[in-house]
Amino acid sequence: MSFMPPLHSPKAAFKDLLAFLRQRSPEKTIGLFLAILTTIVIVILFFVDSKYNTAPPPTITYVESWPENRSDEEIIAQQQIDQAEKDRALEERRRQFQELEDFNNSIGL
Repeated sequence: MSFMPPLHSPKAAFKDLLAFLRQRSPEKTIGLFLAILTTIVIVILFFVDSKYNTAPPPTITYVESWPENRSDEEIIAQQQIDQAEKDRALEERRRQFQELEDFNNSIGL
């Protein structure tokens, strides 16, 4: 039961392709090669582009160094200072969002 065509070598396949191309007009042959070239260039560009800018940038984490003999009062005082800074930053962000909302409401969005 031989319903599959016989396998050929790459040399025979190339000869068959050349025989096929000889029967076509030169314009169609040039168009074929340009279409193949364009497709190959696009695929290569996708492969090259996938290698660049895919990893997230490195993140820098700053850690404060404290002396080990700090008292609890110093720790609590520093936490209160840090919390006050955090609250100021949060309030500033809220103010900016409120300003943006007021602007959107004034123009009818």
